[in-house]
Amino acid sequence: MTQIMKGGQPFFLPAGSTGCLLLHGFTGTPNEMHWMGEYLSGRGYTVLAPRIFAHGTQLSDMFRARWKDWVASAEDGYHLLKGSCEKIVIAGLSMGGTLSLILSSYLPVSGVIAMAAPYEMHDPTVRRLRPILPLLSLFYRSRAKESSGILDPMAKQVHVDYDGYPVRGGYELQELLEEMRSNLPQLNKPVLLINSKLDEAVTPEHARAIFESLPSSDKQILMLEEGGHNIPRDLARQTAFQAAGDFIQRVTSEAG
Repeated sequence: MTQIMKGGQPFFLPAGSTGCLLLHGFTGTPNEMHWMGEYLSGRGYTVLAPRIFAHGTQLSDMFRARWKDWVASAEDGYHLLKGSCEKIVIAGLSMGGTLSLILSSYLPVSGVIAMAAPYEMHDPTVRRLRPILPLLSLFYRSRAKESSGILDPMAKQVHVDYDGYPVRGGYELQELLEEMRSNLPQLNKPVLLINSKLDEAVTPEHARAIFESLPSSDKQILMLEEGGHNIPRDLARQTAFQAAGDFIQRVTSEAG
């Protein structure tokens, strides 16, 4: 691992006895969760946003990352937060939402918030090439990133992430999504899914597929009218933050 890039550091905001574990997305950094963390901290919740393995340093570090490394990073964050909080809600963006759903299927949490979480790989070419991606990654290490998934011009300027996608990472992400789909039937906890109608990467159909796979009787979908894929950084972020805060307040109060 190399030195962490500016803005790629994890952050911890101590407050009350309820903890919020915030998990960033694929090729992203904890920075993209910072505004949400500040909002939740302002409502009295302790916030921890860990740096997922091989993120926030340099793109080449992702070449050796495996999906189980990402799960382990998120689990480490959970156990660190559990040491100082009585109740925990996990919230994540995109791949972080996938990790949130996986962890919440077997860890004792009060609820889970998944923002723009994919149900399956949205790129059909990557899906078709899945069996040979590990081999391809030996020759083609990465591909250029076309968009940040952010429509807010101001937020784009302060966004911190890698400028490309690791080819091997596409394979590992598909493995992670398969693990999520197999775990969804065991997730019987309160769930809030937040998606944007304008998200071209993870369309509303993904949220509906996840919703239908959940056995929980306490599940809901919030569809945002503005913004793109990176919900905590985009135009409708305040709507998402308030919905998340209200959800956390409700599920932690009901838990007793």
